[in-house]
Amino acid sequence: MQGRLELLSLRAPSLEGNPLGDPAERPLYLYLPPGHDQARGRFPAVYFLHGFFGTAHGWTAPSPFQPTVPERLDALIAAGAIPPLVAVFPDGFTRLGGSQWANSSASGCYRDYLARDVVAAVDARARTLPAPEGRALVGKSSGGYGALSVGRHHPEVFGHLAAHSADACFEYCYLPDLLRAAAALEGTDPARWHEEFQRRARETKPRPDDHAVLNVLAMAAAYSPRPGLPLGLELPFEPGTARLRPEVWDRWLQEDPVRFAPRSLDSFRRLGSLFVDCGRRDEYQLRWGARQLVETLRGAGIEVVHEEFDDGHRGTNYRYDRSLAYLAPRLARG
Repeated sequence: MQGRLELLSLRAPSLEGNPLGDPAERPLYLYLPPGHDQARGRFPAVYFLHGFFGTAHGWTAPSPFQPTVPERLDALIAAGAIPPLVAVFPDGFTRLGGSQWANSSASGCYRDYLARDVVAAVDARARTLPAPEGRALVGKSSGGYGALSVGRHHPEVFGHLAAHSADACFEYCYLPDLLRAAAALEGTDPARWHEEFQRRARETKPRPDDHAVLNVLAMAAAYSPRPGLPLGLELPFEPGTARLRPEVWDRWLQEDPVRFAPRSLDSFRRLGSLFVDCGRRDEYQLRWGARQLVETLRGAGIEVVHEEFDDGHRGTNYRYDRSLAYLAPRLARG
């Protein structure tokens, strides 16, 4: 690479004492463009949010025949396709598989960790422009959800967003996993199931059907936390029958981008750029939520670049080339 990638260790006050006992000290990758140290001006920063089951280290994991995202970014800058920028790769993993980059009494304050701790550390270490017009949030899947959710809460921090295949329209993307989780949790509770899962994963390996259960537990931690219950979360279905519990399911729906966008229009209007995409063959049916979200925003007069492409949910890191080509020239520089 012509730029350089640094691995930092960030002690995050926002994650101290989190309920799951996850580490407050997190890895943080920082990409610095060529000439960063000698530059007199300041660079914009793009914050990349990983998806469910992802970690900060995943951005640098090699894949046969394909560049990593930092390598893709470096090549785009070297080719003059986008202007130089700083890229930030924080870690939002939890013992449940992910945080949705949300503040939760069940898992911890990951939105605060990102918007406060990570941003402050980056502005202190790199020659970044400390203003929302110089910062973008970009993510895919749960990371795309995080970009939309954190962005609507903190338009004073992040002024540009790109959401790739983001969790949206929850009745389409989450309902199938609720039934799988109900079957796995029959006769037990979330805390006991999770303790057994951790033991089994350490001694052998996770099972393929564990993903659906962890997904439901992690989403319940983010969307329907309830102190005093096992794992501090409330499931949106009844044990034994899997009947939806409307009062809990509605708490999930309140955090659905399709539902929170109409309540957050003022935040989205403050953005300098908004990019949304999804594959037409997405296995989690996320294109429908993307379309509904875009329709709502455009109906309110908010400019959105919306693209669909012929692919599924996985292995689509090449789509960052598209969002960066749109966002990067629009980011302010100092």
